[in-house]
Amino acid sequence: MINIKQSLLITSAILLFKLFSPGVQAATKAATELANGISDKEIAAVVKKARAAFYIPGMSVGIVHKNKVVHLQGYGIKEMNTKDKVDQHTYFRLASTSKAFTAASLAILVDDGKINWQDKVTDYLPNFKMQDHWVTGEFTIEDLLTHKSGLVSSAGDSMLWPEPSGFTRAEIITNLRHLSPEYSFRSKYAYSNLMYITAGELVAKVSGMPWADFVALRIFKPLKMNCFAGDMPEIALKNVAIPHGERNGKLFKIPRNGINGQALVSAAAGGIVCNASSMISWLQTFLETKNNQTDNAAFSFKQLTNMWQAHTILPLAKEEAVRNNSHFKTYGLAWRKSDFLGYELISHTGTLSGMQAYVALIPELALGVVLLNNGDNSGARAAVMQTILRSFIPDAKQVDWVVDYKRERAEKRRKYLAKHKTPKGSGKTILPNKAYAGTFQDTWFGNIVINNTSKGLRVSSAKMSTLQGSLEPFNDHSFVIRWDNKNAASDAFIHFKLDVEGKVSNFDLTPFKREVSNNHEYRDMHFVKVAPIE
Repeated sequence: MINIKQSLLITSAILLFKLFSPGVQAATKAATELANGISDKEIAAVVKKARAAFYIPGMSVGIVHKNKVVHLQGYGIKEMNTKDKVDQHTYFRLASTSKAFTAASLAILVDDGKINWQDKVTDYLPNFKMQDHWVTGEFTIEDLLTHKSGLVSSAGDSMLWPEPSGFTRAEIITNLRHLSPEYSFRSKYAYSNLMYITAGELVAKVSGMPWADFVALRIFKPLKMNCFAGDMPEIALKNVAIPHGERNGKLFKIPRNGINGQALVSAAAGGIVCNASSMISWLQTFLETKNNQTDNAAFSFKQLTNMWQAHTILPLAKEEAVRNNSHFKTYGLAWRKSDFLGYELISHTGTLSGMQAYVALIPELALGVVLLNNGDNSGARAAVMQTILRSFIPDAKQVDWVVDYKRERAEKRRKYLAKHKTPKGSGKTILPNKAYAGTFQDTWFGNIVINNTSKGLRVSSAKMSTLQGSLEPFNDHSFVIRWDNKNAASDAFIHFKLDVEGKVSNFDLTPFKREVSNNHEYRDMHFVKVAPIE
């Protein structure tokens, strides 16, 4: 008997074969001859310039306008030092643009009459618990998606990244109770990946199937999308982009964020794998539902309205307001909404080390754009998106957006470096290295082991295998952690503390900065020594 996961993988493989067939490719090419607002030649030119300026190996671009695919093309390469070209079927990780699929999953269950947006999360996930008992009891399904939990931005992300994560989704939900709030519940926007993972598990509980299977069955299949929220078939792995970063003008690969065909614990928050060709179908679904005010194969017009309704006020940067003539910016359910040159703009970005995505829709113009790339600098996607969106707006001012965003990124970096000076210490610690060695445990993050080796102190996390590094003496009882994988995590301070007998008893972690705010990934970790190492 074939189970649902096997069935979905087989169906995906068949659809992939059809997409790669010559007939479909010829039809796709014919559909991309000319975009209404911008020519293929102009798109190719701005993409080429953006890729060069921001060190982006490859990019895939899709545009739908008035219910027609007017551009669908890949540019550049999938992997540095190769000639393996990106095309419209090349797979990228969607990062946080995956969140819209999680919101849509819940919307479908609302359409089905199985849940209500104002239902309490604990009605379905009894183990869900925030640090504040009142917040736990009042937390609704809708609250999971609006980024107003009271936690600091990206709280608990240390359980997700750097990959691979050693935490299960059940452990992540359990550990929410150990994260201390910084703001009043529903009072302030602070981005949360963990709440979307919780939302995905709620979908699984209500539907009786894993969230990845639900998305495949209720979204990917009816919309004929060759995307994956879980495991991927072997054939799909033949056309994947490799994530890249840049340092001092040189590219390097980031294997830990690569697409290997396995489901990720972070899938509901940022782990879906898809391509521009299929994302076009996703854009068309929203535009058709919005403009025709009818239900489609996925969700109803009523639910779309709720997903795009403003639920949270977002800060609007001065430069963004001036550049786009914007007056407001809000967050719906997995979508951002703002005014863009007089039009309503619905969008979201996705960012992982080495992988980026950008999805934008202007419903009034029946326009949707998707950009996927395998680089690390968001300036490329911003410049290309500005160029494309403005080309469809009458009399919209165009400048060289690549130059504009390169200037902006350079200015932001200059200000950052001026503000964040490198901490300076004596380079000496008080006790011998062996005194700091041992196994230390945090209530929710688990064990960290510090070994005294011939080359100095070494640190490793039991849960996050990529977090391994060396301890460099800084001052007194503090060291700097220099991680082996420089792109996995930023250097950090480890501050050891002594008991009344003068023995090392615990430590805390903070970012390697002179001035540390209360908003950092280590704020709720407190490691206590549980075993010495001889």
